[in-house]
Amino acid sequence: MSEAESSSKGARYGDDPESTVDAQARVVQQKGLLDDVIDGIQLGLLVIAFICLVFAVVFGSSLPTVFPATQPVYDFVVGLPELVRAAPECVAELWAARPQSLAELEATQAALAAWLRDLLHWLPYKQCVLAFSWATYLWEAKLNIRQRRQLHEVRRPQAIASFISRQVYLEANAYGLDKSSLQLVKDAFGQVQTTLVIVYDAVPWLWAAVDAWAGLGGQHVIVQSVLFFAAASLVSTVLALPFDLYSTFVVEKRHGFNKQTVGLFFADLAKSLMLTMALGAPLVAGFLWVIERTGARFYLYAWALMAGVQLLLIVIYPTVIQPLFNKFEPLPAGELRTAIEALATRLQFPLAKLYMVDGSKRSSHSNAYVFGFFRAKRIVIYDTLIDQCTTDEIVAVVGHELGHWQKSHTVRMLAMAQVQILLIFFAFSCVINEPSMYASFGVAGTPVMLGFLFFQYLYEPLGSLLQFAMNVVSRINEFQADAFSQGLGYGEQLASCLIKLQIENKAAMNPDWLYSAYTYSHPPLVERLNALGNPHLASKKE
Repeated sequence: MSEAESSSKGARYGDDPESTVDAQARVVQQKGLLDDVIDGIQLGLLVIAFICLVFAVVFGSSLPTVFPATQPVYDFVVGLPELVRAAPECVAELWAARPQSLAELEATQAALAAWLRDLLHWLPYKQCVLAFSWATYLWEAKLNIRQRRQLHEVRRPQAIASFISRQVYLEANAYGLDKSSLQLVKDAFGQVQTTLVIVYDAVPWLWAAVDAWAGLGGQHVIVQSVLFFAAASLVSTVLALPFDLYSTFVVEKRHGFNKQTVGLFFADLAKSLMLTMALGAPLVAGFLWVIERTGARFYLYAWALMAGVQLLLIVIYPTVIQPLFNKFEPLPAGELRTAIEALATRLQFPLAKLYMVDGSKRSSHSNAYVFGFFRAKRIVIYDTLIDQCTTDEIVAVVGHELGHWQKSHTVRMLAMAQVQILLIFFAFSCVINEPSMYASFGVAGTPVMLGFLFFQYLYEPLGSLLQFAMNVVSRINEFQADAFSQGLGYGEQLASCLIKLQIENKAAMNPDWLYSAYTYSHPPLVERLNALGNPHLASKKE
């Protein structure tokens, strides 16, 4: 057993109604309506699969005759063994037919380009979007359900039992379950919404409604696109509002994190909408203008525009945008400021400003980060972090952040993001003028704004894979930054601070391995402590 505190091998959580810990355990163990729905859906799918298997066995080769709708599936299953057997021969033929000269290579490229054009012409775009969207949703829902099962667990792994109390573990799981419930409902609502929007051609309807309202007569496409962007952003905000309110004033408040008032929430919402319009409208107009003026290779110029905008936002976000929401003050003189400045001097870090931000105004979650270019670097520390950790622990966290700077992690991640953006724009250039794509969604003509929106639906599965790759790189960077802080002599302090932040933020203590691998940009706590060689960390074995 992993619980040293258990009074006997037969003791279970929930046996002692007088125990606060057991009361919390009952909350975590209890499965509600959402869990019943999930179990019902999974059981229903198993029953359907079993019935299909029985029908296949009973009817055999006559199955397509009795149920004509099964013909494509039947043909695929029956032909699969032959396809597998023929695979080596196909590979050998392709290898033998490989281009042997530059002329053959050019001919192969031309043939592939012609094949791609034909494919893009007859591709069922709407059906593909629905299939991709549902495949992505079901995969991520499955991961969330796996994580939810972990959160229902009431016994701590032995790996964390020496420094995470039973009560803390249960409170973190209770918080995780509440967030999981909200996320599952929100994702299901969003998927149904997306499906209805696609099936009933809501996008072209909104496009036409904006044109009619503004009286443009289809003559000013860029203006219409900007108005469409504003309308779509407003609709999206309104649809997300109930979930945001529930997250802030129910989930976060229930677990002691929310510090916002209703007035502050809506003030932030208004500021966010105004910023979206102020920054998004010129960006949309500039993007469309670039495409209109630069021809077939627009993707290079659109990429350059986006790269410039990203760099500008990196500069102005912490100095112009974030101060609209939070108050930044110079970190007061004292032991902490002296220690951070000494560390910056030791590493020759060009520290220009050292700020403290009032994160506690909205939440008790904590953070620290470094930003700025060249010799105008700034370090920002949340007041909640100062309240939760000692001076040495905060310096260890700053050392971790300076590790990102020292190893150019931010620059590398930015470069990877630019490659991804260039790939997106290049792929969009392949379908931007494809009439069948627009017609598939009920759009007359080829308005670029709608074309890019439809393309984003098509790109969703690849985008998810690329985001997973970015998360893998991010986790590697986190390990390297931890090792850098440890190399500065702050390994023990960093481990202590990571544990405190895990406890204070009620983060998942024992996440599902597949869920964390796919969704986490930071490694789980146990993996980070293992890498730091924490002497208090026990074996992962239960």
